[in-house]
Amino acid sequence: MSDPQRTPVVPLEAGAGPENPPCPACGEPLFGWLAAQPGLAGPVRRCESCGLGVVGDGASPEEALRELDRLGGVEATRIANRDSFASSLGSAGWAGLVPRARYLFTVEAVRRLVAHRDQVVVASRWVPGASIASTWQTLLNSVTFGHNVAAAALGSRAAVPADKPWKRRIDALASVVLAIPAMLIALPIELAGGLFKRGSELRLRLQVL
Repeated sequence: MSDPQRTPVVPLEAGAGPENPPCPACGEPLFGWLAAQPGLAGPVRRCESCGLGVVGDGASPEEALRELDRLGGVEATRIANRDSFASSLGSAGWAGLVPRARYLFTVEAVRRLVAHRDQVVVASRWVPGASIASTWQTLLNSVTFGHNVAAAALGSRAAVPADKPWKRRIDALASVVLAIPAMLIALPIELAGGLFKRGSELRLRLQVL
């Protein structure tokens, strides 16, 4: 006997439509995640199934695979993990949202994508130093007008500076004053991320079937 109080389960496919195009990795609908912001080509959608993030419109598996290939070869493809603790905490302030980004990968999204060309992910390794730096920058982004200001000053990541000189001066000061406190918070977040496979930066190894 069915339970009249039970909430019906609605499949993800029910959300498909012009506003929710299919994910290029797994085919499930993409739902809105972030509004358009400086440095990005449009609003950001995300897949609730594999976690892939897509910036702007017109996504395709072929384009996503080309972007993945630019992140390294089969032995060392390195991704900024959209399924990381830092991404969940930072949202629009996540350091992985870099200028001209088009696809925001997760391990599961990469698995689904490379299956289109008969490849599999055979290993996923946390990159501690880069992950801690990414989470540190994500925390700093929560108190600055610009995006990835400190990382850009250190030459490790592209930035979107604030639009006015006085804002840029405040950002520079905040990045210096809060650098150590942010690092003290970033360390335990990333240690937990590495432990629970939710680290900010991952190195993947692919293999052809």
